[in-house]
Amino acid sequence: MGEQKIRIMDTTLRDGSHAVRHQFTKENVRQIVQALDEAGVPVIEVTHGDGLGGSTIQYGVSLVDEMELIEEAVKTSKRAKIAALLLPGVGTKKELMQAKDIGIEMVRIATQCSEADVSQQHFGLAKELGLETVGFLMMAHMLPPEELAEQARLMESYGADTVYIVDSAGTMMPDDVSDRVDALRKVLQIPIGFHGHNNMGLAIGNSIAAIKAGALNIDTSTRGLGAGSGNTQTEVLAGVLSRLGYETGIDLFKIMDAAEYIVNPVMHDQMIINRDALTIGCMGVYSTFLIHAKNAGEKFGVDPRNILMELGRRKAVAGQEDWILDVAAELSEMKG
Repeated sequence: MGEQKIRIMDTTLRDGSHAVRHQFTKENVRQIVQALDEAGVPVIEVTHGDGLGGSTIQYGVSLVDEMELIEEAVKTSKRAKIAALLLPGVGTKKELMQAKDIGIEMVRIATQCSEADVSQQHFGLAKELGLETVGFLMMAHMLPPEELAEQARLMESYGADTVYIVDSAGTMMPDDVSDRVDALRKVLQIPIGFHGHNNMGLAIGNSIAAIKAGALNIDTSTRGLGAGSGNTQTEVLAGVLSRLGYETGIDLFKIMDAAEYIVNPVMHDQMIINRDALTIGCMGVYSTFLIHAKNAGEKFGVDPRNILMELGRRKAVAGQEDWILDVAAELSEMKG
């Protein structure tokens, strides 16, 4: 039986942007935010899939400027906090200040799990702006628990209000998650969060493992909409946590209806664990590489699984999307 409230942060309109190739419209945002807000979701993240400033040829160009989408979300939400993601080096202080002026109340600052030190000035500015701050340690499977905890401690020292263990590849096992939450709990004074992907079918199980180990914040996406085979599914986790006796503040029927009638119609594909997504999980590759690898595979006549496997061997991380085309070209030459 759970004793503490679990705060759900819904990332349909950020991580889900990858799955719809960054084609969200203002109407999509208005409808989804309204439905999630009415269902009692406390935090809704809205930006390009790669965060503020992510609309580029390398990452994918947005149909609608993300600042317009954020403005629509802020205008629509009556209770939920609107959050933005920022990857230092992709987004800058300029975008963060603009998003704050529009009305975000939280910024989630994401770095590769071994590079927390690049986030110091961004946390500093966010605190000056009066924002709630969340640290995001991406590809967290790549560091042992104790080393990850040291990176989390850096983020706490910079001003993070919460630090997340981010399973960007959907490759962790439940014990991997528990061990990392335990390690962070030993050194942090602030709450811990977990962000999971479902490439190996473990997003819900890993989220529960995180909660059992002491995490109080969990990322989800309605209908699972997200990179790779998607994220921990908001409505499913709400149902599971209800069964386990945890409080989330989310109305189960309303979030079910939001998934069925609002999010499902805007999805390009259903979130399933297909062969390419499973390869990502097995090889520990960044989930957002999936669509890029598929496109490169078609262009060069190469099985995208081979591209993903080579990226895994090279230990590619966020920001190295340019490798995808390089790898595809090399594999094509080897074939020829």
